[in-house]
Amino acid sequence: MVKKVKNESEEFENENVLENAEEETTTAAREVEAEDDANEDDLNLYEGKEQQEVFDWDKYEAEKGGYSEEERNSLQNKYEQTLSTIAENEVTEGTIVSISKREVVVNIGYKSDGVVSANEFRYNPDLKVGDKVEVFVESQEDNAGQLLLSHKKARALKSWDRVNKALEESEVVKGFVKCRTKGGMIVDVFGIEAFLPGSQIDVKPIRDYDIFVGKTMEFKVVKINHEYKNVVVSHKALIEAELEIQKAEIMSKLEKGQVLEGIVKNITSYGVFIDLGGVDGLIHITDLSWGRITHPEEIVQLDQKINVVILDFDDEKKRIALGLKQLTPHPWDALDPNLKVGDKVKGKVVVMADYGAFVEIAPGIEGLIHVSEMSWSQHLRSAQEFLKVGDEVEAVVLTLDREERKMSLGMKQLKPDPWENIDEKYAVGTQHTATVKNFTNFGIFVEIEEGVDGLIHISDLSWTKKIKHPQEFTSLGAQIEVKVLEVDKENRRLSLGHKQLEENPWDVFETIFNVGSVHEGTIVEINDKNVTVALPYGVEGVSVISHIVKEDGTTAKVDEKLNFKVTEFSKDAKKIFVSHTRTFEDEKKVAEENEKQAKATSTKKAMKKVADNLEKTTLGDVSDLAKLKSELSKAEKGNK
Repeated sequence: MVKKVKNESEEFENENVLENAEEETTTAAREVEAEDDANEDDLNLYEGKEQQEVFDWDKYEAEKGGYSEEERNSLQNKYEQTLSTIAENEVTEGTIVSISKREVVVNIGYKSDGVVSANEFRYNPDLKVGDKVEVFVESQEDNAGQLLLSHKKARALKSWDRVNKALEESEVVKGFVKCRTKGGMIVDVFGIEAFLPGSQIDVKPIRDYDIFVGKTMEFKVVKINHEYKNVVVSHKALIEAELEIQKAEIMSKLEKGQVLEGIVKNITSYGVFIDLGGVDGLIHITDLSWGRITHPEEIVQLDQKINVVILDFDDEKKRIALGLKQLTPHPWDALDPNLKVGDKVKGKVVVMADYGAFVEIAPGIEGLIHVSEMSWSQHLRSAQEFLKVGDEVEAVVLTLDREERKMSLGMKQLKPDPWENIDEKYAVGTQHTATVKNFTNFGIFVEIEEGVDGLIHISDLSWTKKIKHPQEFTSLGAQIEVKVLEVDKENRRLSLGHKQLEENPWDVFETIFNVGSVHEGTIVEINDKNVTVALPYGVEGVSVISHIVKEDGTTAKVDEKLNFKVTEFSKDAKKIFVSHTRTFEDEKKVAEENEKQAKATSTKKAMKKVADNLEKTTLGDVSDLAKLKSELSKAEKGNK
């Protein structure tokens, strides 16, 4: 019951709230309508007042003594005639009236002056008040009433015409170096970005391009690519004409042997370029110093002032050959007059070649040690095996020509010649240890000691083994025992042998591998002509394909073991001829012969028996005779 009363109370309160809200809304609406009515009355009042107060200007001017409409039009026309007729997006000429850091004011004869950014005149640092310039009219009047002009756009519109004209007429133009790029610089010419190659900046090589960035320089247009809109300019071309005049003047005064002062302009691996004051000359690396040098930087430096002598020059090609070493006496002139052939000298290796080494015994004085004079060894070798650049060596003077300024030296002469007592030290029959130095198809060159070489012929390597090439037997640098077979002192030759260190086994083989003997062997090689068979005791036999056919008719193969019969033995040629087929063919022949002999013996016995019976037979024993005749006939058929 309490709950029900509570709900009814809440419903009553809600109804009161809604009624109050409706009353408030109605009141607000009435207030808005009243305000609208008041505003409408005010507006009507204002419009009526305005209609009553319209001002008559013409009447005012007439009363005050001003210009009439006709006079005003006349003055307006006169004013407009004093102004230039300009149109937007056109190029016109103007006069500079003021310059500041940020802008340039230009008068084009319009009712107001135009303003151009000072950045557009960076290419011309000499710009001043009163100069005539071309400008592009961007707008007659902007939001601030200002005339807007552009010098950059004006230049761009006429730039290609001016660039082409400059190329045709070889006109000198000014440009602003904007930045550095690969191989050169970018230059602003008439608003066009042109390329200035590094080689065209100056007549002398430029090492630092950055010093030109931001500068205004004079240029000459040298090339235009219309397809790609590329322009190439040159600053060097402007000064080359003057240089040609200077060169002609200098060349006319040159004389061989003349000494001049110059500045090191450029250094290359082959020489030094010298600036002689407008013309360049070259000092070849060989004319820098009497001694050997590896690079010109060892003698001179860039921008160094030096005296040079003129060696030769070519008027047509404008080439001048200069010398530096010629200003000092030749070292050969100061060579010890007492130096003679056979004297010992010391020096330093300065140059290496395959055929020898050049040794400097004094600055500018060199002698050649030929490779043949480095060692008593006779086989071919390279000089690099004995010496290298920088080595300090002692040598003997072999030849000396002061007029030609040539000298030959020798190193081996400082050691005794090993061939002087060769007969005693390396007598025939003596045994030695040698080092393998070289291979040929016919043998091995070995060295017993430095300067003593010998040859082991391929046939003197082994008694039994068949060697096709010496590399199968040994290797380079290996040690090998040898026996001296022959000495040729006059020609410095030794004949050596290796197999002679052992007795000839073929004396023994002759008793083992006699003709007809049978031995087990292994086929090691089969070719078109011969078959090689490995026999006992490391001996090889020779056969043919037809003699390795087995009893079943098949042909034997490599690595197959069979019995072989010796068919021929040659001690001098060291060859044994064998056959497998003969082993079973000969056995068959022996069996057939034995059988034939047995049959022959049987026949003889039968005929003897018949003969004996005939002797006992009489003429009357016809039956017995017929019987014997029949037996004899049978015996004869059996023998057949």
